[in-house]
Amino acid sequence: MRRQLLYGLGAILAAVTGLAMVANSAYYALPSWSQKIACAVGNCPRFIELADWNREAVLDRETGLVWEKSPNTTERNWFLAQNLCNSQAVGGRKGWRVPTLQELTSLVDADPANIGSPKLPPGHPFINVQSSGAALYWSATTFAFNTASAWRANLDIGTLGGVSAGDKNATTNNYVWCVRGGQGGDVQ
Repeated sequence: MRRQLLYGLGAILAAVTGLAMVANSAYYALPSWSQKIACAVGNCPRFIELADWNREAVLDRETGLVWEKSPNTTERNWFLAQNLCNSQAVGGRKGWRVPTLQELTSLVDADPANIGSPKLPPGHPFINVQSSGAALYWSATTFAFNTASAWRANLDIGTLGGVSAGDKNATTNNYVWCVRGGQGGDVQ
């Protein structure tokens, strides 16, 4: 009995130690909206291009989300944006979706000193992100006051990542940037 108890405790300790090693690795951080990647020594990038996904996807270590490295540059209505993300494969992986407003705006660098365009954090690896004029990107989040509309974020340098609502219908076309992981859903 005593031996079984010791073996059981040893197995639990090994499992907890193994989980801690995975959760605290430098490559994959525990997702947390309050987390901010701080770097005291060396290079601690927020974004990591995923080599095992043919460098077509980028892990955001602050949020734990995986983003397309190069979002599609064709504007489309909200329903076609949903269809694009739901049906595509990036880096050999399916399971993509339109991000919530909160997830999309987590990419915006609101620091007015950042004069880069698009309004993304310095050193980001993304390409083909639209940023001139009305660089509006759809979110999956329905506008609470009018369910025929959805929230969108503007990545134009002059807006500091402003948000607005747009009609989901066929006449309102915006860009879409697909994401994988997280909670998803149509939240408000």
